[in-house]
Amino acid sequence: MTPRTATLIGLTAILMWSLLAVMTVATGKIPAFQLAAMTFAIGGLVGLLTWIGRSGVAASLRQPPIVWAVGVGGLFGYHALYFLALRFAPPAEAGLLNYLWPLLIVLFSSFLPGERLAVHHVVGAVLGLVGTVLLFAGNSSGFAQGQLPGLIAAFIAAFVWASYSVLSRRLKAVPTDAVAGFCLATALLAAVMHAALETTVWPETTLQWLSVIGLGVGPVGAAFYAWDVGMKRGDIRVLGAASYATPLLSTAFLIAAGFAKVSANIAIAAVLIAGGGLIAARDLLLLKR
Repeated sequence: MTPRTATLIGLTAILMWSLLAVMTVATGKIPAFQLAAMTFAIGGLVGLLTWIGRSGVAASLRQPPIVWAVGVGGLFGYHALYFLALRFAPPAEAGLLNYLWPLLIVLFSSFLPGERLAVHHVVGAVLGLVGTVLLFAGNSSGFAQGQLPGLIAAFIAAFVWASYSVLSRRLKAVPTDAVAGFCLATALLAAVMHAALETTVWPETTLQWLSVIGLGVGPVGAAFYAWDVGMKRGDIRVLGAASYATPLLSTAFLIAAGFAKVSANIAIAAVLIAGGGLIAARDLLLLKR
């Protein structure tokens, strides 16, 4: 697989994650950790189903403790912190702090062996950050002292996901099949958190059940496998900068579904994020890699 192909596969994860918000809204009032347990279980099953007819792939789960720590720590740790952030802090501020992770991925990639951080990578990532700030700016709801734990959780979550993504490159020898195990372990931990903190609420309509299944198959399933391929074999700097398209596309899908309205901020943010992504992806577009 060429780096260009792997990068394109990684980009599909960004597209799938942009559907996360609108599909989550469609699931109804299912508690956060319960929804995580259900969708990650489906996501793990998606990976297991790809093993049918293949020999020896189960051995991919026999990994050193450090690999499991990175995989489960990244998936469960990030989502637990983000759910905590949404519980205690306003969604706009939490989302803004959380979306530091694309910029952090671009910056952290410079510490990887054989990787070089060029000016256009940094420019693209910064433009994406500015666009994201603008995207959330019109939704700010203020700050209260009791929201500090949530804001801190969102900030840490950004570092957790960026670290997981970049460390995946260092664990390049670990097959993507192992992500199925990470998803199932995350589902188990989320189920434990749900039992301890939440009251079970099952989907009430066919649409809600389909949305849960869709989340598990796509944004909380196939997306993680695609991201793993992109991080391990693609251009990590392009993927980091391009990730700023996620909140923009997510907003576009919310608008299309009637959950949000068009604004000047969104239009300007679109130009900045798209422009930043194109600048960061210059090498990919010129087929230099």
